[in-house]
Amino acid sequence: MELARCRRDPGTGWLNDINGFHVKPEDVWHALDSAHGVRWRRGAVGGGTGMICYEFKGGNGTASRKLISGRKVRKDGAEQSFVVGVFLQANFGRRAQLTIAGVYQFGKGIPGDVYKQESGSCIAVVATDAPLLPNQLKRLARRVSLGLARTGAVSGNGSGDLFIAFSTANPNVAGPDQITHSVTTIPNDLMDPIFAAVVQATEEGGRERVSRYHSMTGRDDHRVEALPHDRLRELMKRFR
Repeated sequence: MELARCRRDPGTGWLNDINGFHVKPEDVWHALDSAHGVRWRRGAVGGGTGMICYEFKGGNGTASRKLISGRKVRKDGAEQSFVVGVFLQANFGRRAQLTIAGVYQFGKGIPGDVYKQESGSCIAVVATDAPLLPNQLKRLARRVSLGLARTGAVSGNGSGDLFIAFSTANPNVAGPDQITHSVTTIPNDLMDPIFAAVVQATEEGGRERVSRYHSMTGRDDHRVEALPHDRLRELMKRFR
């Protein structure tokens, strides 16, 4: 697992009482002990409950891409394939920056604001079953920024961005049961399709985290509106 970048996240706490220290050690241990292999819940749940993305209600977003190598490498003659998935939690962006499907500054067509200046964060996890080395995973994590930029993000001064990437390939290579281990990897010259998959999945996950949620009223009656779907369709017809 490799860390691309980590900066202090000031947090906004507009919807939730982030400085109340309501999460206790026992809550953390319970979450770890009860974790199991099911689909991650998307939307305004868990850590995504208080998320605000481009000054609309945000949450947890995810998307994936399947890559076909085009080379028949298996004994049954099938082509080898890999999957790249991206999970996002976004709490950043000004409304006027929002770009959807290439429509630059789409958000300008929907007036209103929550913040006077950008202050938030973005957390992204890139997961793949492609056999990659740590330095290659670091390169994957850095491609998240390119996908976010497609949605209008500029990673402002107040944005604390944390991107990590991991691979499920080469299991148990750190095991002390033997002195040496063999690992497989993909040459750097063949990495471009994987980079593209990260960028595309990040962009799609970014659109999802701002387009599928409901308005929410949080602490101190602070309210954040969801992206209005009727207005979204109207603007898309105009620009496309």
